[in-house]
Amino acid sequence: MNRSEQEIADASGATGADASATIWTLIGVPSSAGGHTPGMELAPAAIREAGLVRLLRAAGDEVIDGGDVRGFRRRPDLAHLDRQNVHEVARVADETATAVADVLAANRVPLVLGGDCTVTVGVMAGFRRAGREAALMYVDGGPDLYTPGLIDYGNVDAMGLAHMLALPGSGAVLTTIEGSPPLLRPDQIVSYGDALPEDRGDLERARVEELGIVRIPASRVHDDPEAASAAVQAIKIAGERFVVHLDVDVLAHHQMPLANMPNPDSEPWGLTVDEVVAALQVFTADDRFAGLVLTEVNPANAPDTSTLDDYVRMVVAGAGQAGRASNRSGGSRPAPHDDSVR
Repeated sequence: MNRSEQEIADASGATGADASATIWTLIGVPSSAGGHTPGMELAPAAIREAGLVRLLRAAGDEVIDGGDVRGFRRRPDLAHLDRQNVHEVARVADETATAVADVLAANRVPLVLGGDCTVTVGVMAGFRRAGREAALMYVDGGPDLYTPGLIDYGNVDAMGLAHMLALPGSGAVLTTIEGSPPLLRPDQIVSYGDALPEDRGDLERARVEELGIVRIPASRVHDDPEAASAAVQAIKIAGERFVVHLDVDVLAHHQMPLANMPNPDSEPWGLTVDEVVAALQVFTADDRFAGLVLTEVNPANAPDTSTLDDYVRMVVAGAGQAGRASNRSGGSRPAPHDDSVR
């Protein structure tokens, strides 16, 4: 992608901060506790090093860095083979919840740098802790609806949404982080951009349908330029505010080879970089947008440093003030689906 700071600022012709600028506080969560391999604990530092704060400010937003919660590097957990490191996952989520609640009390917008997908459990608990319960826009290659015993690695990052919903078989140590479960109801979730198999025998697809979760898969995003707007309309019905969870594995792997557990480079395809940028512009421009969580970046998977640079520029082009202003003015449209880029 290789967008310069000036190109980001020029996305809308906007210069400098204005009333549409977001007042962000960064929270780093350097944890791979929920992963099936280590590496994601390196992501918050790597994302900062790639210039996230500098580029957001160049795009017109106000940003302060709130530092990191205590992290954890994934290791084998022989005592909990079906839910590896679940107690550390819960501890990290609890500390993340406190950090998020503090940011909300200061009337700022949390931008949480994970870490694995279970970071979002802590983020949503933090909104409840602050008395500001939120809906969840789950932008992810899969909806993370496995429960212990149903995934071979026992990686809890494939179970995050299941635990927020307190599905049968979930571990109480994670479902009860903040008050009585569930942390979310199915009608408070929109699943966006997944590349689940079309086979109706797929466990996660079946669970999405059984639960009645609104689902806008990658195949629809490719073909419908209004898919992101439809997702926002659906999430508005769910509550007064919403958080966006962005797992890098929502992208086709060769578009952004950073995911801790890459999706295969085969059909059904994940999203393109331009599709993610366009969606973020729509989501973060909405008045009910309340926070952004970046997950599953594994710097060790990057072919070179330019990949992380491109990732950060993608996030800023979508979530920075200039990109949001472009969306409001109608100047940005999703690129048409093009199989030649796959």
